[in-house]
Amino acid sequence: MTIRRPSAARTARLLAATAVLGGLLAGTAAPALAAAPARTGLRAAAPATATVTVTGNGRASAAPDLAILSVGVEVARPTAKEAMAAQSKAAEALLDVLRRQEIEDRDIRTDSLALTPVYTQTKEGESKVTGYQAAQSFSVKVRVIDRTGQVVGAVNDATGAAGRVNGVVFDVADPSALRATAREAAYRDAHDKASQHARLSGHRLGRLVSLSEGESVRPGPGAAPGFAADETGVPLAPGEIEEQVTVSAVYELV
Repeated sequence: MTIRRPSAARTARLLAATAVLGGLLAGTAAPALAAAPARTGLRAAAPATATVTVTGNGRASAAPDLAILSVGVEVARPTAKEAMAAQSKAAEALLDVLRRQEIEDRDIRTDSLALTPVYTQTKEGESKVTGYQAAQSFSVKVRVIDRTGQVVGAVNDATGAAGRVNGVVFDVADPSALRATAREAAYRDAHDKASQHARLSGHRLGRLVSLSEGESVRPGPGAAPGFAADETGVPLAPGEIEEQVTVSAVYELV
């Protein structure tokens, strides 16, 4: 068996090719190693900012400048047609006297209109229709509040036994100014509470983070209960109207 040895020239060519291949591999790996990001240490999480949440309440009151009357008529007749006719006549008298009292049409609104049968129980225990009752009610705004009692008396005189005065509510025609005053008081209350919490906890009061306002509340305005139509001299006490506003505020503590 004969073993051939590579010639010197062939060996030199193999060594040169190996050297070139090694250089290419080294050049390819170097950029990849250079591009690898250096490992850095983990950053410590920033401490959460302390906050305080408070609720502020504000109130404002004023004398009413508006009276809202609930008035109407109610009649009973043997037939539905007769009941509606009598109700219509009484309602026309009521509306006519209101206009003569200088109440504008825009301040008179029909709240309800009803026609209902009147039942009577027979000796046999059965319910029998013996008539019909017709009624209509109105909401009336009296903008000259000192004339409220006068308007009530005029309604009573014009409608007689058919007239009904169900009540009166006092209010302010434009509550925006009253609400704004209550809102300012609510904001100051919230700020004062937050400042006190900051002081008690050893902090200083920081910036306002958020502020929200709840639905404003107006406790039931002064009202007189319903009274019979023949009582024309009922005294009325308007009292004061109060507006309440609540806000919720979040402040930073620094």
